[in-house]
Amino acid sequence: MHDKIIILDCGGQYAHLIASRIRRQQVLAEIHQPDEIDMSVISAASVKGIILSGGPQSVYEAGSITVDPAIFSLGKPILGICYGHQLLNQTLGGKVVAGAGKKKEFGRAELTHDNACPLFKDIETKSVFWMSHGDEVTALAPGFRVCGTTDVCGNAAVWDPARNIFGVQFHPEVTHSEFGHILLKNFVDICEPSSDWTMDQFLAEKSAELTAQIGDKNVFLFVSGGVDSTVCFAFLTKILGADRVRGLFVDTGMMRQGEVEYVETSIRGIGADLTVLRAAKTFLGNLAGQYEPEAKRKIIGNTFLEVQRKFFAENQLGDEWILAQGTIYPDTIESGGTKNSSTIKTHHNRVPEIQKLIDEGQVIEPVADLYKDEVRALGALLGLPKELVWRHPFPGPGLGVRILCSDVAKTNHVLETKNYDGMDYQVLPIKSVGVQGDFRTYRHPAVLRTDSHDLSQAEKISTAIINHDAEINRCLICLASQKSLANNTKFMAGSLDTATLTKTDLTVDRVATLQRADAIVTKMLLAADHYKTVWQFPVVMTPIAFDGFGSESVILRPIDSIDAMSASVGNLPFELLQSMAKAILTDQKISAVLLDTTSKPPGTIEWE
Repeated sequence: MHDKIIILDCGGQYAHLIASRIRRQQVLAEIHQPDEIDMSVISAASVKGIILSGGPQSVYEAGSITVDPAIFSLGKPILGICYGHQLLNQTLGGKVVAGAGKKKEFGRAELTHDNACPLFKDIETKSVFWMSHGDEVTALAPGFRVCGTTDVCGNAAVWDPARNIFGVQFHPEVTHSEFGHILLKNFVDICEPSSDWTMDQFLAEKSAELTAQIGDKNVFLFVSGGVDSTVCFAFLTKILGADRVRGLFVDTGMMRQGEVEYVETSIRGIGADLTVLRAAKTFLGNLAGQYEPEAKRKIIGNTFLEVQRKFFAENQLGDEWILAQGTIYPDTIESGGTKNSSTIKTHHNRVPEIQKLIDEGQVIEPVADLYKDEVRALGALLGLPKELVWRHPFPGPGLGVRILCSDVAKTNHVLETKNYDGMDYQVLPIKSVGVQGDFRTYRHPAVLRTDSHDLSQAEKISTAIINHDAEINRCLICLASQKSLANNTKFMAGSLDTATLTKTDLTVDRVATLQRADAIVTKMLLAADHYKTVWQFPVVMTPIAFDGFGSESVILRPIDSIDAMSASVGNLPFELLQSMAKAILTDQKISAVLLDTTSKPPGTIEWE
């Protein structure tokens, strides 16, 4: 039996991310629900430590998640993160209140620690960690002392030396806590487990599990062409043999330019049996008249199911077949996939009908416990070509969730200018999805009125403004516009005067417009040898135009990430981004090209 660290899921978006970080240290981590786990499981000798995850609730609310106080008497090291930090302090006699700090914290925060707590071994005294909270611990439980503070949070890190119990208000598990991996390693070292958990072992154990689950059935896999479904295909083929695994790639009509041909070539290139089904008319027809992001995602998911059933019926594929899909962990956790988590977005693989099939054992998800970096590691272990393993992620619903729609129209809407800490910004009359305090937000983006080319600084300013202004969850800067080109100006900072919002749904013409813009970005990214500089580069289109030019605007969203659970703005040359903008603006329908300068959190990677 492996030594392990137990993570009690308090409903945070990052519960599984904590597990991933622990597993990278070759230590098994298991996630359990606080109200379901038996004390005999936690008290077992193999459990070397306990982590209480973050969560969207407030610990002082009726019905909020609690833990059995007996865990604090087991003598095992315990780490509370965000909600977990607040929960352990309140449970042990401290106090938590709402909005106790000067303001809420979402995003980067500079923490200062006292160099005494072993949790901060080898971590610089002043370092950046990732915050996502509104409540605060104002009085420590007996035996605890402060070991870390930020300008906003006086009890950002605390510990009880006698009991090896630690609490941190920030999220060390997200990639952009610069020393988060060291802090978690320090906690693992304090727990003293054996390190015998590897991807090779996952491959062996998961292979045995899937073989038993599938039995003598054959497998039909939905293929998107992305790394997740490609690795899933290779994994199943290795386990079952190529003659028992078939793939179905559905052309939804919302793919990137040249995507269908690429998928056919690459999947067949690894020796897989692939069928391509043209279903653009069905998908776009079902989406006609739909404007709301969640409704669009659910329709896309249900249409996939409808197409699959029709295909199975026409090809006489019956009970001897089982369906598989390449869902990975971020898809499930952001869909409310653990018991206590809040829904950030509904993934198309998690619509109710598909979830019902999963619950009935009719769908298998071989890589559902993995993150993108782990999927890539598995792909490399399986011997897949590097160009497939390291391809940029692309959402299953395709451009359908990158084309924003609107059920209202606004003509010549005057953009109000607001100011925070010396930065002017303008709020746009559209909304996008974000994630703040482990909850989904649906708020307005704002355009910064700045001439600065410093993307790192723009990201910091964006975080500060979003923390200050409850009306917005994203910030943008304008790269170029039809107006700026017409006036022969280099930059459009401060020159956005009016916005026109068009009432429109998702149409063939709009898909074609975004396909062209997306293809320009990919081509220029490759030509400049910067494809691998960023982890992903969504190109988004909104039915908003500025100052009487065009009818749509395009948002560029280059991001840097490892696992999609957190992200920062991709570090690309500003001149390259402006060149992309000017190339996109050769299409007169495009009014402006903007750059998303928001980290995740508080913004999600995709806009819907």
